[in-house]
Amino acid sequence: MNCPDLPRYQPQLSDAHAHLTREVSVLDERARRSTISIPAERPLTVYVDKRELVTLMTLGGAPEALTLGYLRNQRLVRSIEDVVSVQVDWSVDAVAVVTRNGIADVEERTAKKVVTTGCGQGSVFGGLMDEIETISLSESARLQQSVVYRIVDTIRTQQSIYKQAGSVHGCALFSSSGELLYFVEDVGRHNAVDAIAGLMWLDGMRGDDKVFYTTGRLTSEMVIKGAQMGIPFLLSRSGTTQMGHMVAERVGMSLLARCSGKHFLLLAGQERLVFEPALLELTGPMPAGTALPGPPA
Repeated sequence: MNCPDLPRYQPQLSDAHAHLTREVSVLDERARRSTISIPAERPLTVYVDKRELVTLMTLGGAPEALTLGYLRNQRLVRSIEDVVSVQVDWSVDAVAVVTRNGIADVEERTAKKVVTTGCGQGSVFGGLMDEIETISLSESARLQQSVVYRIVDTIRTQQSIYKQAGSVHGCALFSSSGELLYFVEDVGRHNAVDAIAGLMWLDGMRGDDKVFYTTGRLTSEMVIKGAQMGIPFLLSRSGTTQMGHMVAERVGMSLLARCSGKHFLLLAGQERLVFEPALLELTGPMPAGTALPGPPA
């Protein structure tokens, strides 16, 4: 299913998948006892070249990819070729990363931390707007309205921890034709997007024509990470924040929120979405006074 776009370099990786749910005994309002599944949550302390960097709270479904994506999206490691190995050991809830040449100025670069609005309190090092002006997304990428509907329907029918146990966020990466490439769930959407960034690195996959979907809000952190991954389209079944919208407009990203059924709201990057008026015949008449934008020139 994954189609690499670039030659792949593979660091040495452990394969430390953890159990994603656990069963607990509960009583309902009538004092009836039953057993339910709840998401697992565990700490994963990241050590880079024997230096403790951060502790991530995670389901543990893709810890190696999460670690790589975190280092990538924090701009601490520029290329996967700079990583020699990623070894996760759940017996001590830690992951050891060995880099080829170390991280330059690591003390200074990790001194400033911003606590974000991500579930489980995500954090980023340095200024949120660092390097935004240097990001250039594909100007030729286009997304058809029918593909938006295909993506939303794929997520609706996707087997997930959320359907089994709730309390998690899901993120997915799709091709421009709506093919599901990756689907990751975690206790916070910031972890799920980092894991996908790590998987893209491992598979040598570019983001130029890809579509990113999240069940959570499109905050500034999510938009910035999507932009750093080179992805021109971000979709959410939830909404966006003012800063997320501002960053999307600044980098030229297409932002679609409230994606549910046949409904969505296009907030930024209108020139990339190809509207298909014939699809409206299948969804009923539009509200009076609503104008339908035509396809981009």
